Amino acid sequence: MRKLLLICIAVASLPIAAQQSDDLQKQINQLNETNKAILKELQEIRKVLESQRAPQQAAAPDVLPPDPIDVTRDPFRGAANAKVAVIEYSDYQCPFCGRYEKDTYGQITKDYVDTGKLKYVWRDMPLDMHPNAMKAAVAANCAGVQGKFWEMHDRMFANQQELAPADLSKHAEALGLNVGQFQSCLDSNRFDADIKADIADATKANINGTPSFLIGVVQPNGSVKITKKLVGARPYADFKAAIDSAITAR
Repeated sequence: MRKLLLICIAVASLPIAAQQSDDLQKQINQLNETNKAILKELQEIRKVLESQRAPQQAAAPDVLPPDPIDVTRDPFRGAANAKVAVIEYSDYQCPFCGRYEKDTYGQITKDYVDTGKLKYVWRDMPLDMHPNAMKAAVAANCAGVQGKFWEMHDRMFANQQELAPADLSKHAEALGLNVGQFQSCLDSNRFDADIKADIADATKANINGTPSFLIGVVQPNGSVKITKKLVGARPYADFKAAIDSAITAR
């Protein structure tokens, strides 16, 4: 009888063990897919860096734009009459941009944008290595037509794994946009020239990757005289030092 009972217990345990094994295999598969995605991203970044290595050495990457930059047509957060500005060149699909958004951007907004000390300007720089970046940039601009540029900006960074064309309409719907109008805008080339102009200006400023930032003093005509450039998902302390310096220098 005891032997029969042990056999019954063992048999009853088989489905549980099988389920646990299946769950473990799923976790392993998901981890493998994540690792593959990270490896692919690193390989793409390496290709870009290798292709740009020679121009970077020749162009002295820390040289600042000599002329003030006109930002009067760009989306911005903060007080329109703020005396200092940050211009961010970014890509919605870029993982480093996402890290900056998560770790640093909120603190800058709280300490400088919300207090009226800083005008925070956005410029699009979708990278070729990110297949969904261009459409995401268009999506933010199309949302801006309906007055919700920054809401779309925030939502896409909060959902960086959901930037395929089908996802963009879902974001628009969640934000309460007129989805038909949004989709029509998204399918057009309405903002292509504006985005390409941002990329061209980035090239003139010797900006080769995202996220990159130009910090400077706002001039009487609304343009920005650049005093500092920061590249990458830098810590808050670096931005604080650069912004405070620009505030003191104005």
